Amino acid sequence: MIKSMTGFASGKGALGPHSWSWELRSVNGKGLDIRLRVPDWLTGLEAALRADMSKQISRGNVTLSLRVAREETAAELKLNEGAMSAALEALAQAEELAVNKGVALAPSKASDLLMLKGMLDAAAEDDDPAPLVEALKSEFGSLLAEFVTMRRDEGQALASVLSAQLDQIQTLTEQATELAERRKEAVADTLRQNLARVMENSQGADPDRVAQELALIAVKADITEELDRLAAHVVAARALLEQEAPVGRKLDFLMQEFNREANTLCSKSQNSELTSVGLELKAVIDQLREQVQNVE
Repeated sequence: MIKSMTGFASGKGALGPHSWSWELRSVNGKGLDIRLRVPDWLTGLEAALRADMSKQISRGNVTLSLRVAREETAAELKLNEGAMSAALEALAQAEELAVNKGVALAPSKASDLLMLKGMLDAAAEDDDPAPLVEALKSEFGSLLAEFVTMRRDEGQALASVLSAQLDQIQTLTEQATELAERRKEAVADTLRQNLARVMENSQGADPDRVAQELALIAVKADITEELDRLAAHVVAARALLEQEAPVGRKLDFLMQEFNREANTLCSKSQNSELTSVGLELKAVIDQLREQVQNVE
């Protein structure tokens, strides 16, 4: 079954102090355009995600956003012994100088010293991103599977719409065939009148030129080939809808062929009823073409 180019999936996860959230979405596109918003400090993650997506998605404008947050925890503090020794020596010298000057100092407290700049150091934390990168790679598989499933489900609904529109085209083509059969006598009369007119004006004319004019008149009145090709295009479109491989580009090309035959049918109809059917065909084909733009 066909897949739609429209899809969405999201997810959340956590590892240690890190938590994250994903958003994966896609819309229509002529080719495959993958855009990733991934923190650059997660070394190797972007390339891995892009490779996984390229294996599962063949067409569409796809955007993946990853937000990573780190929980702030109280860091382990370590005493800077060198700074403390220097501070104590300076304090002893200050107290000795104060006694010599006859000045009484208030007793010093340990908390006063600990508040001095550089007295306490936060223990360095291990920020190796490798475990986090591996966890994200592992989780992304389920997110991508959910995304592809949604595109497939959308494709099934889209296939039903396309099939119904093909039914309409087939019905209108059959109506046009019946009308063409009924107008044969009128077309024959018109051809005889045109033939008589050509013969009257062809005295002394080049026989080859006369033959060309007669052939042109006959071709302008005959819509058999257009009707046959419309019927064949319906069969071809139904076959494409049954394929597992991406067929959006092929269907898009086929829509151009549908439209070409409908235009020719209208221009050669020479009959108001047939023209009406041709215009209705063009309207349905245009609706079909719009829906085909969603097919991967």
